Amino acid sequence: MKETAYLLQAALISVWWFGLAASQLFFDAFQFDGVASAAFWAFFGPDMFLIAGLSAVRAYREIVSLEYVILGAFAYASLYCANATLLTHSGYLPTGLMLLGLGYNVFLCFNESLFRRSTASFIQNVTKTAVQTVCIWTLALAVLPYIILDAFDALALPKLGVGFYCGAGLFACCSVLGLTSAYYMVRDGSGTPLPLDQTNHLVLTGPYRYVRNPMAIAGIGQGIAIAVIFQSMPILIYSLLGALVWHFVVRPFEERDMVQRFGDSYVQYRQRVGCWVPTFGQRDR
Repeated sequence: MKETAYLLQAALISVWWFGLAASQLFFDAFQFDGVASAAFWAFFGPDMFLIAGLSAVRAYREIVSLEYVILGAFAYASLYCANATLLTHSGYLPTGLMLLGLGYNVFLCFNESLFRRSTASFIQNVTKTAVQTVCIWTLALAVLPYIILDAFDALALPKLGVGFYCGAGLFACCSVLGLTSAYYMVRDGSGTPLPLDQTNHLVLTGPYRYVRNPMAIAGIGQGIAIAVIFQSMPILIYSLLGALVWHFVVRPFEERDMVQRFGDSYVQYRQRVGCWVPTFGQRDR
């Protein structure tokens, strides 16, 4: 599982630097006002060696100490970017990207301690799920798309038309799916959607009867809907990258934990219900 995660990280960082070199528009989107481009390119060597290079090595050699070196490199780069943003009041996209990368590596290093069952009451789980939903939707579906649009000089009200209405309809449907899935997770699972307060029971009701990960589908669909509404290719790429990371990095760890907690019940469920494509006509057993 970690092997794929680190290989994906090495590939994405390499592609990112290639994009910076190949496209001036892409390069400009990741700059800080008043910081010379030479200072930005000074990070190329450290990035490729300490993060991309060591991630590639970790993908093929199980050297746990490398994980902490990579995490430290991400932490340093994240602090640098955050400080540059505070000083220049710009560069929100590179800072956001580095913080996401830092969170990604924290997850890889400490994922085993992040999966814990909820011990809260039903009302507490409802409250925590509501707070989680508001915070995650605000960050992932409002703040980050705003930063992306601003960085690519595409910040403007969406144009009314077929694309807008199709995107709005998709967003509404995905939002209902996400909220419905969260409801069944709290009601029948006695937990919340987050790993830190995960369910105590395997949820086989509601959308989970037909697809294993309706909340992931809902979140990715919401991102794609926003891309359609604003006709933004960068937001579409952001959404698809989220799907890629979730499928190849988060999902394997989550499913391993589900097997450990629910045993054969989850294994049988996984065999008969699809991950992304709904499976209809199947009965719980």
